[in-house]
Amino acid sequence: QVQLVESGGGLVQAGGSLRLSCAASTNIFSITHMDWYRQAPGKQRELVASITNAGSTGYADSVKGRFTISRDIAKNTVYLQMNSLKPEDTAVYYCNAVKNRALGKEDYWGQGTQVTVSS
Repeated sequence: QVQLVESGGGLVQAGGSLRLSCAASTNIFSITHMDWYRQAPGKQRELVASITNAGSTGYADSVKGRFTISRDIAKNTVYLQMNSLKPEDTAVYYCNAVKNRALGKEDYWGQGTQVTVSS
């Protein structure tokens, strides 16, 4: 059982930066990987960044070079640093935690945080 709390969203002008935080209720070494998704109104949810238990990262092509996912193990927190923001980055951003276990995959979600980028 994992609880996730996102924070850091807000309104920013195009070209600006935001840092999102996702605080987990358990040590993040127990989580197979943690991810950031986003969903704009009327659109499908999309994966934007991922970090594994081993620290490997991956990014959607649309954010590569602009977004950075990182973690603070002592704080059980994953971050998404978003630079050079564009209006098309506007969405609700969700933190996701996945545990791959012998009896099946466990999937946890935060409540989401709104990011709005104005032009």
